[in-house]
Amino acid sequence: MSSRVVTVFLLTGLLLATVSLLGARAEVHLPGNHQGYEPVQPIAYSHRLHAGELGINCLYCHSGAEKSRQAGIPAANVCMNCHRQVTAPFDQVRAEEKEAAADKRKPRLIVSAELRKLYDSFGLDENLKEDPARPKRPLEWVRVHQLPDFVAFDHRPHVAAGVTCQTCHGPSETMERVRQVEDLSMGWCVNCHRAATEKGVGGKPAQATTDCAACHY
Repeated sequence: MSSRVVTVFLLTGLLLATVSLLGARAEVHLPGNHQGYEPVQPIAYSHRLHAGELGINCLYCHSGAEKSRQAGIPAANVCMNCHRQVTAPFDQVRAEEKEAAADKRKPRLIVSAELRKLYDSFGLDENLKEDPARPKRPLEWVRVHQLPDFVAFDHRPHVAAGVTCQTCHGPSETMERVRQVEDLSMGWCVNCHRAATEKGVGGKPAQATTDCAACHY
């Protein structure tokens, strides 16, 4: 056995021992596994509130999941469909209305600090009117779920087959800040396809391919 082969074996053994040691003390991920990734976003958007308490359907904001490969990040205009009127938590608005009634004056517009960031992106003033002096700055959301470039995942057939968003994204309706729940590895996807073919999806039969060309082309 050459010295080079011996060196490779020793280095491999050292690497495995290190991973085992670290694994006993902390969570260790293989390269490309971003399970648990939970980045801070430009606005503290709560999926727990919107999708959970308010029951807003995922496809209302991520409409691209039905129509294209990517689910897409909703345009800020989608947020403004509601937040032209809803500018702060209800309890804060009601408190101001009661105080204004007691003082016999018109209620002030209450704007939460997080929604102020949304309005700033449109260049709106304190009365939510466009102000030419205020520059418009698009919100730079941080992508959470990112597959390698050599993987061609398409949302459309999954949504059409009845695969729930939670299957891949976890219980986002319970999350204050979205995190990656599954490891999204090839093995995880293949096992999901096998289970779908064997047991169906949502009570309906399914034929989920495990052909390499389906996801790698």
